[in-house]
Amino acid sequence: MAPAMKIVFGLLAFVTAGMIVGAFFQLAFILKLEDSYGISHWDNDTDAAVLRIGYVKPEIISWSPRIIVLHDFLSSEECDYLRALAKPRLQISTVVDVKTGKGIESKVRTSSGMFLSSEEKTHQVVQAIEKRISVYSQVPIENGELIQVLRYEKNQYYKPHHDYFSDTFNLKRGGQRVATMLMYLSDNVEGGETYFPMAGSSKCSCGGKVVDGLCVKPIKGNAVLFWSMGLDGQSDPSSIHGGCEVLSGVKWSATKWMRQRATF
Repeated sequence: MAPAMKIVFGLLAFVTAGMIVGAFFQLAFILKLEDSYGISHWDNDTDAAVLRIGYVKPEIISWSPRIIVLHDFLSSEECDYLRALAKPRLQISTVVDVKTGKGIESKVRTSSGMFLSSEEKTHQVVQAIEKRISVYSQVPIENGELIQVLRYEKNQYYKPHHDYFSDTFNLKRGGQRVATMLMYLSDNVEGGETYFPMAGSSKCSCGGKVVDGLCVKPIKGNAVLFWSMGLDGQSDPSSIHGGCEVLSGVKWSATKWMRQRATF
């Protein structure tokens, strides 16, 4: 073999070997990187456990209005805990009277619900959920209202509405509502989707009916984070949403509304 050919083959062998070694190093790096995002890496990290890092998986489903589904936001035990707190104290849900700012019964909303107390907000489980909501929404804990737990039985619903206030009475403490975290606490529900009629350009199933917009199925542990105010600081009319009629099963959910300023 000519000396020139030997040099060429030598270079090819060197480059090939280098590529193989490089590939192994790259694979090792990727595996290490993946492990750093895995659950095992955070086993002894208290904050990571509170935030459920390695479990929560965000999915942006709309930019206008801004809506994010947070898969596995709550553990099954946290869902059961909130339901157990709420069950003995459920009352017929109300809506805000735009003239007085007070809650009134209405056929617009047919669920039962209750608010956690200030004392219950100090419970370890509730504090963990509150911190998680604050971190994922990037809204300070003190800007949040007390968590409301709701139960929707068969044929119950909440017609499309806005979470931001249209009255001045409710703006006095904490200002306007900026965002909402809606958490699902039960499984095996048919219907009961959260419906955004002005989001997206497709069709979806809402309580067994085909409608225009986006529908989010209630899955235990999942949460929906959406903003009632746009990036311009103004109330966003496209954030209108509703709770579709429950066809079977019982839908439990928990809602956290967040304000512009501290509420306490």
